[in-house]
Amino acid sequence: MKSILFTSILLLLIGCGSDRDQYQQEQTEEQTLRSAFEGSFLIGTILNHRQIFGQDQRGQDLAVREFNAVTAENVMKWENIHPEPGVYDFDAADTMIDIAEENGMFVVGHTLVWHSQTPDWVFYDDEGELLSREALLERMKDHIETVVGRYKGRVHGWDVVNEAIVDDGTMRDTYWYRIIGEDFLVKAFEYAHAVDPEAELYYNDYSLEIPSKREGAIRLVEYLQENDAPITGIGTQGHFMLDFPDLEEIEKTITDFAALGIDVMVTELDIDVLPPAFDYMGADVSASAEMREELNPYPDALPDSVQQQLTDRYRDIFEIYLRHSDDITRVTFWGVTDGDSWKNNWPVSGRTNYPLIFDRNWEPKPAYHAIIELAEEHR
Repeated sequence: MKSILFTSILLLLIGCGSDRDQYQQEQTEEQTLRSAFEGSFLIGTILNHRQIFGQDQRGQDLAVREFNAVTAENVMKWENIHPEPGVYDFDAADTMIDIAEENGMFVVGHTLVWHSQTPDWVFYDDEGELLSREALLERMKDHIETVVGRYKGRVHGWDVVNEAIVDDGTMRDTYWYRIIGEDFLVKAFEYAHAVDPEAELYYNDYSLEIPSKREGAIRLVEYLQENDAPITGIGTQGHFMLDFPDLEEIEKTITDFAALGIDVMVTELDIDVLPPAFDYMGADVSASAEMREELNPYPDALPDSVQQQLTDRYRDIFEIYLRHSDDITRVTFWGVTDGDSWKNNWPVSGRTNYPLIFDRNWEPKPAYHAIIELAEEHR
């Protein structure tokens, strides 16, 4: 499905191409990810607080050189941008968007409605009682109107609802669902679209490669479509491991969602190289485990053999992405370098992980060169 941005500009008949095409045309003279994947899909990353404000200037410089799409890691989540009733802190988000605009980057707002990293006050009244359906809808509407309204025309796509289902494909029991009901998703999309009709609007979730969860997400998208919710795309997060999920399930996730007539994005890509702390394979930020020596086997450096496994895994996954580049509009890495990654502290705090394609010295890893080579072969 063509994006809202693309469709709206086509209505002009002649003139500029879509906003996405505009960002894909931005190149540097040297080979970069953004130039290598031009014509395939946007290639993105996230910016954290230190990178946004220049404490990690090398990380910021690397991000704007290599990528043409950017998502805020945390600074646009409810607890940071709207920490108290009537109090908004836009400083970090404003700065990030300024950086993006200066460097021709497609901007994704993450995230409007989520059960996690949302303050408790959102769901309670002044007497400490849970809000009514009508009151919580009004609170949601006010938040969306304020945040989306501030960035209308500057944020090009929004993760409207994040992680609303669990692994068996049923709805997650959150305050949003418990108080409002399943149509909280419909309302969230309606509110966002009313404020900025040109913005792309996404549902975003992890572990959609698990068949039961993927089937639940398909039902969810169909429910939204049947209720005329203006969903334009789905983000499958891509928090993978060296041996999970199977490549066939990664590919089926793309094709199954593309068949629904919506854009498909990989929104939070990383590959965990460490031993699993437990059997759970998802990305629930509330999950945790105690540190044990065997769970942190590479505290100083990644062995060459594991580095090769990581390279092979990225190459295999990007072969799939490039094969389906007509359906995929964006692939975003969840971090600039290994040192930035949340995987160093989840689900075990203090580990040394190596899940990305730039190392702790801001240098490209073999996986970087492998996917660049693939992209060039594909063009």
